[in-house]
Amino acid sequence: MTNVAIFVSGGGTNCENIIKYFKNSEEVKIRLVVSNKADAFALVRAQNQGVPTAVITKQDFNDRETMTSLLKEYDIQFIVLAGFLLIVPDFLIEAYDRRMINIHPALLPKYGGKGMYGHHVHEAVKAANEKETGMTVHYVSNVCDGGEIIAQFSTPLSPDDTPDDIAHKEHLLEMEHFPKVIEEIISHLLPLDENRKQH
Repeated sequence: MTNVAIFVSGGGTNCENIIKYFKNSEEVKIRLVVSNKADAFALVRAQNQGVPTAVITKQDFNDRETMTSLLKEYDIQFIVLAGFLLIVPDFLIEAYDRRMINIHPALLPKYGGKGMYGHHVHEAVKAANEKETGMTVHYVSNVCDGGEIIAQFSTPLSPDDTPDDIAHKEHLLEMEHFPKVIEEIISHLLPLDENRKQH
């Protein structure tokens, strides 16, 4: 069983979707939801699903002892960033090398980097008259949105689409694909048991 923490800053639709997806999983357990915002609705969604939550300040997040202690308490082996807006400190990136992933609401390397999150991304996609948009799942590195890309899914856009329409189309991709990508990554991390070796 791999214990997972989800880091969020906002409403938490992805967070709730992931929790529900793995509710009865024998390989993945969502053990903790962490937010840097006490009023993030994601915390309510997590609590409603019976998942423990923690609120951290920016100072907490950048403190090695505080974060190491919190993640150790819940025996966290894998971290999912799902709309989390703080820059991850180096000590966490090193501790969770290739065990921490982020979702980005565009087809990286386009529309990534500092300040490119949420609606800012969809507005930029619209302004550039892109013919498609999509989602990217990538490993977290010390370059903002610059880690190795794991998976991308795209959706066509029409010239009439508003930034809200673009956001909606991209969000549907996240709902459909993000939990499956998490499952696939974690299944590759698990040690091969005898049963799997035979197949």
